[in-house]
Amino acid sequence: MIPRYSRPEMVAIWSPETKFRIWYEIEAHACEAMANLGVIPRENADAVWKAKDVEFDVARIDEIEAVTKHDVIAFLTHLAEHIGSEEARFVHQGMTSSDVLDTCFNVQLVRASDILIEDIKALLAALKRRAYEHKDTVRIGRSHGIHAEPTTMGLTFARFYAEMDRNLNRMEKARFEIATGAVSGAVGTFANIDPRIEEHVCAQLGLEPEPISTQVIPRDRHAAFFATLGVIGSSIENIATEIRHMQRTEVLEAEEFFSAGQKGSSAMPHKRNPVLTENLTGLARLVRMAVVPAMENVALWHERDISHSSVERNIGPDTTITLDFALARLISVVDKLVIYPDNMLANMNKFRGLVMSQRVLLALTQAGVSREDSYKMVQRNAMKVWEEGKDFKTELLGDQDVLAALSAEDIEEKFDLGYHTKHVDTIFARVFKE
Repeated sequence: MIPRYSRPEMVAIWSPETKFRIWYEIEAHACEAMANLGVIPRENADAVWKAKDVEFDVARIDEIEAVTKHDVIAFLTHLAEHIGSEEARFVHQGMTSSDVLDTCFNVQLVRASDILIEDIKALLAALKRRAYEHKDTVRIGRSHGIHAEPTTMGLTFARFYAEMDRNLNRMEKARFEIATGAVSGAVGTFANIDPRIEEHVCAQLGLEPEPISTQVIPRDRHAAFFATLGVIGSSIENIATEIRHMQRTEVLEAEEFFSAGQKGSSAMPHKRNPVLTENLTGLARLVRMAVVPAMENVALWHERDISHSSVERNIGPDTTITLDFALARLISVVDKLVIYPDNMLANMNKFRGLVMSQRVLLALTQAGVSREDSYKMVQRNAMKVWEEGKDFKTELLGDQDVLAALSAEDIEEKFDLGYHTKHVDTIFARVFKE
């Protein structure tokens, strides 16, 4: 991923240096387990650990790979250069390349998961804070982009909190599912390596042994993992889209923080654009882009092919790095989001009480008027608001059919905003478990 959309901690997980360090640890722990079982001499296993502080030379490994055309063999050759050919004689004993590659990949995905989980927790904290801050800040709810009925800004934040809380649960499950390793040798039968070696390596790396592998770890695990990242990306876009709508000039109920010296347009000095949430919308597309290839990686030939390899070398780093950056950016956007309660109230009153139409409809039916007639009575007055700019309550108070069923006091009561916010505390208790 390009540096513009990257954060150092996540990038470091996918560096060649980190990858080779994990490869080394897999090989060293395997040698240690083999020595414990008496498969190889103890001194050979101990010799491998001499490289524990070595900084592997990426350029040298690349140089060897240019000849061998095999990355794991290139690494093993370089390792032997550090510890000696005789000492390295039993390294990779009974193992196959996928034992190293797949186990390493899952270690990297687990580490990436830990960062993403902390990101989501930080976003949840920001959403919760803003939800309570604006629990009672009334704004108009919209369906199809059209004014519907009153809600609150706090409920909007609470809704996003609940969605991200579900994503936290999904991410934790995805981490659990991906945290397996395989050191089972060619075609996964353990013919040339004891299963206890796999158990030891996995324990040292914080993984569980894959119950049954072929020559690779089953890719349904990875498909589920990247699908989870895709869902989280979509949730980011959901929040970003709401903020982008709120920042429209005609709406202006909220806007991204605009810092001193910031410029919105090279041509129009007045512009303050929702550039961060537009960027998040684009980044979400990149995260979702990995989902279909990950799904298609599930179907491999027999016990192994490498059609998945080129896909994962790309989507592993790119998707986790992008999602980490997007979550961090969204946290900042939510923390600094500028809210305009007065504009929310003005927008809600733009159509002069029209948003209370359902309360009047229900009151008429409860007063004995049929639903069909009630709807006609309310709608004909509502249309005057749309088409002539009339005041909805005034029109209702002048409609003799409405007054035959409802008193003026009854109609007046139907325009109480508090009616629409009376269950906010109940919803908050459900969402925040408080």
